Amino acid sequence: MDRALGHRIIDFLDDQRQDMLDLLEALVMAESPSSRPDTQWQVHRLLGNALKQEGLSATALEVDGKPHLYARPEQRTRGTPRQLLLGHYDTVWPVGTLKDMPFRVEGNTVRGPGTFDMKAGLVQIVLALRSLRALGLEPELTPLVFVNADEEIGSRSSTRYISWLARVCQRAFVMEPALGPDGSLKTARKGIGRFTVTVHGKAAHAGLDPDGGASAILELSHVIQQLFSLNDSERGVSVNVGTVDGGIQPNVVAPHSRAVVDVRVLTNEDGDRVTRAIHALRATTPGIELEIEGAIGRPAMETTPRNQLLMQRARDLAGLLEIDLDEATAGGGSDGNTTSQYTATLDGLGAVGDGAHAHHEFLYIDKTLERTALLALLILSPSLEPEEH
Repeated sequence: MDRALGHRIIDFLDDQRQDMLDLLEALVMAESPSSRPDTQWQVHRLLGNALKQEGLSATALEVDGKPHLYARPEQRTRGTPRQLLLGHYDTVWPVGTLKDMPFRVEGNTVRGPGTFDMKAGLVQIVLALRSLRALGLEPELTPLVFVNADEEIGSRSSTRYISWLARVCQRAFVMEPALGPDGSLKTARKGIGRFTVTVHGKAAHAGLDPDGGASAILELSHVIQQLFSLNDSERGVSVNVGTVDGGIQPNVVAPHSRAVVDVRVLTNEDGDRVTRAIHALRATTPGIELEIEGAIGRPAMETTPRNQLLMQRARDLAGLLEIDLDEATAGGGSDGNTTSQYTATLDGLGAVGDGAHAHHEFLYIDKTLERTALLALLILSPSLEPEEH
């Protein structure tokens, strides 16, 4: 590949600017919150039809009413190596958000709920495949597309599909938005865990028989201090007690209390260590029992050698487009955390902008088109050497 090819793809995509905006508007106008799978069928149909025009056949993989989308080329050679293009079309925004956050194009920016995170990334998949098809360029690796409907709530019903696809694909390109105003790609993400500590005590009248009870709230105060002691900023470990509740009335020794804990780790080793420490907590107050539930739900996406090889490939190809490309670590998780356990993964290939989950959510049109060209080159690029995969 050379600069001439990069410029051919860029020129083609520049001509697709209005098509990009039209498809993005259609997807954004079809509001699709994670909590309303019934609304997601419209996005599924729109995206499925767009992929069909590029020679792919889309199927709905429905789980609990959630329509995950799986697409593959209609014309393909069986047994050829595969690559995964991964995204999601559920958003954090409830139905009706468009009234306060309308879709609008303002010069070089686009605003609206779900534009940046991450419906633009879905449009990029369509346009990248379109550019290769229009220019007669055939990828060595068959592109498979998977778009899930529950990423924003932990990919509970879709992870099994994502894990299987990652196992059979040589690499995964995750179309989550880029990180920061410079558009850094994400080569590492923190693992995420959720734990619940429930304290079972004994009720008693706080005035008549204060010694007859066992305060679950008192014990929870000790537990919370032990939990916060697990924080280690140098290792990138954060343990946050986000919510607490308990007790019945001010004049009753609390018979129960509960804390919900968020854990973030940079490595799976630290995830295992913190998990063991939380489950090893023991009550210090007589008459108290602890019930501890939870685990690391999304393993850490670590800076593995194969991920770094894929990042170097992206840097080389970005050079053909005269794009400076940096990498970064994200504190939040994505489906890239899952794919990285099984195959080379590059995350953050989606839109360049800002405001994920925020009212000022927006993207830059020109930079997002550049990233679409980069995606096309990555799809077209040859396989990594077998020993590097």
